[in-house]
Amino acid sequence: MGVTIKDIAKEANVSIASVSRILSGKSGFNSKKTIKKVKDIAKKMGYRKNTAAVELVTQSSKVLAVIVSATKTNFANQIINGIHEEAYKHGLNVIIIYAGENDPQRQFEAVRTVIERSVRGILLLALDLSDESYNLLKEAGTPYIFLSISNNRGFPFIASDDYLIGYQSTKYLIDKGHQNIALTGLETTSYVGKKRIKGYLDALNEDGIIPKPEWVIDGSFTYEDGVNTLKSLGKSSEITGIVACSDFVGLGLINQASAWGIKVPDELSIISVDGTEVCELVRPNLTSVTQSFYEMGTLGVRYLIESNQDDHYKKFTGLKIEERQSTKRNGKILG
Repeated sequence: MGVTIKDIAKEANVSIASVSRILSGKSGFNSKKTIKKVKDIAKKMGYRKNTAAVELVTQSSKVLAVIVSATKTNFANQIINGIHEEAYKHGLNVIIIYAGENDPQRQFEAVRTVIERSVRGILLLALDLSDESYNLLKEAGTPYIFLSISNNRGFPFIASDDYLIGYQSTKYLIDKGHQNIALTGLETTSYVGKKRIKGYLDALNEDGIIPKPEWVIDGSFTYEDGVNTLKSLGKSSEITGIVACSDFVGLGLINQASAWGIKVPDELSIISVDGTEVCELVRPNLTSVTQSFYEMGTLGVRYLIESNQDDHYKKFTGLKIEERQSTKRNGKILG
C-alpha cells in the first residue's frame, strides 16, 4: 500500500490538512521550516501524488468534487444535474464521492480523499459534518460550499430556508381547515430539524392551535419513516394532516394509508417537502413544498469558480407550494 498524507502527517507531527496544503503548492499557511520538513519526509517516504503534475495548483485544476450523503432520498439528483450542467459550461469535470449516512468516519475519509487530490473546489450535499471532518475541510485551503443544508457554524451554504419550509407547509394545511397536524420524517435534533419545527410551531401558534408532543415524529427523511409514522399514530389518531419532510416520507405515508384503507386526501391530507419526480409518480400525486435543487447546483459551481469566495456566504433559494391530489379542505379523523 502506498504512502498517504496521513502517514506523512504522523511522521512530521503536523495536521493532515497542513500536509495536503504543502504538497499541493499552497504554502502560505505554514512556516518555511514546516514546509521543508514535510517535503523532506514525503520524499524520504517515497510519497507520490496520484494526480497530474499540471494540476498541483488548485486553480489550474479542471475538476470539481461533490461529496454526497448516502441518505435514502432522491433530492440530490437534481442538485447534481445542476452541478454537471454548470460545470460543463466552464470546461470543468465532476467527481462524486459518497460519505455514508450520518457516519463521521466515512465523512472524514471522504473529505480526506478529496483534499488529497487536486480539485478546483468542493461541493458538499446535505452533509452535517462532524467537527473533525469540518476542521479538516476548512484547513485544507480548497474552496468549498455546502448545498441543501443551512447552518449556524459560519460556513458558506446555498439552501432552502428550513424555517419557511416548516411554516409554509403547516400554514397551507391550516388554511385547508386542518387543526391536528403532524410533522414527521426529520432529524429533530439537527439544525435543519429544529428550524423546520420552529416554523411548524409558529404556524400552529398563530392560529391558536396547541400542538401535542407526539405530533412531531423523529426520522431521517426515508420511506420507512412514512410507513412507521402511521403505525405509531395508529388508525384512530386525531391527525387529519401531515407534513412529510421528504417526498419519500410522503410516499411511505400514502402506501401505508392505502394498506389500512385510509383514503388520501378524503380522510388524511399529506404535503411533502422537496417536490421531486416522486410526487408525480405516486397516486394520488403528492402536494409538495418544492425546493429549487437544480438552482442550488448551478449557483454552487458559480460560487466556486469566482475569485472572491466568502467563508460566511449564505443564500436561500426559492420555495413554492405545488398543489396536487394528496391534500383536500376539511380533512376527516383517521379511521
